[in-house]
Parts: sequence; C-alpha cells; structure tokens
Amino acid sequence: MSVQVWGEGALFTRPELKVERVTYPVMTPTAAIGVLEAIFWKPEFSWRPVAIDVLKPVHQFTQRRNETTDLASVEDAALRGRTVDTAAAGNRTQRNSVCLRDVAYRIYAHVELRDHATKPEAAYRDQFRRRVERGQCFHQPYLGTREFSAFFGPVDEVPRQPLNDDLGIMLHGVHRRGGSVSYTWFTARLDSGRMHIPRAGIAAESMGA
Repeated sequence: MSVQVWGEGALFTRPELKVERVTYPVMTPTAAIGVLEAIFWKPEFSWRPVAIDVLKPVHQFTQRRNETTDLASVEDAALRGRTVDTAAAGNRTQRNSVCLRDVAYRIYAHVELRDHATKPEAAYRDQFRRRVERGQCFHQPYLGTREFSAFFGPVDEVPRQPLNDDLGIMLHGVHRRGGSVSYTWFTARLDSGRMHIPRAGIAAESMGA
C-alpha cells in the first residue's frame, strides 16, 4: 500500500536530545503508522511501514513553546475519571524545537492480519485505497505533533530527493502488552531519498543503550 502525505510543517523528534526537540529529516515509522491509522484502522489488522520517501528539500525552522513540567500521572487521571488540575502557571518552561517546513513524503506499508481477522488482506487494501481517493479519514492526521496537520492523497510521479544520510538510532515501534510498554529501535539511513524500515526492531539493551 502507498499514500502521499504533505503539510506546512513537521516535527519528528530525536529521542537522544532532552532539552531541545530536534527533528529527523524524514518521517519516523511510528508517525507513519499514526497517519495510516488516521485514514483507515480496523482491529483486525495492523500497519507495518516498509519504506518512506522524502519528496521535498529539507528546510528547518525553530519554534519556541511554553510547556509545563507539572504533568498529571495516568494513574491519577484514571482514578478520578476526569481531567486533573495541574499548576501550569507555576511550572511553566520554554523549550525550543527545530522543526521542518513545507514537507512531503510517500509512505509504503503492508497490512498484517491479526488472528481474529474476518476478511482477506485484499479487502482491507481496497477499503484503504477508496478512502485515500475520497480524502476520508477518521480524524485529521498529523506530522509528528498535532499542531502540524497532514494532508494526503494518491501517490504521483514526484521523484525522491537526492539525499544520502546516516540518521542514527530511530524508534521502530511501541509495543503494549497488558499494562507494560516496551520500545524497539533500528539504525536509520536515507539512500537516494528513501528510508527502508526493517521488519523488526531491536530492543535498546541489544543495541548497547
């Protein structure tokens, strides 16, 4: 499956930088899954991105935002069953972000059926294609953060950018089992404007983190 996405800005945060948010020059696999699920999602299958193309030159800009360090825990919110008040004004901090301007990507992905799927892969692929052609989505997709809305449509013949770069360690996937969450990673690289995504990531301990 393939879809083209674009927007006025994007922020795909590098995990190793704690003070400032600095973006990768390409969409991450988890961001791609977010876009795909916004367009079409069913509990019977999962998305597995296999490659992402960069279709526009990389232009960066900086943005300063007010944030709060007083965050309510998930446990408090769940126990109270409502929004938990936080002392935002007294715990406000400013953080710089290095973002991308005027971006476009081409996402390639597979549909992987789960055990309880009731239809063949082709049925879900056809539904996805129809939604892309009609511009339908369950909610507005975004490019890394919700402030950067994404637009999408069928792929065209726009060539990839001639970019070759070692991108370092990138988040491959977030895995939830019961009440636990784990993460896998991979070594990312752009070859002639395309980033190939391996089928499986590696746990941080195995990568020497």
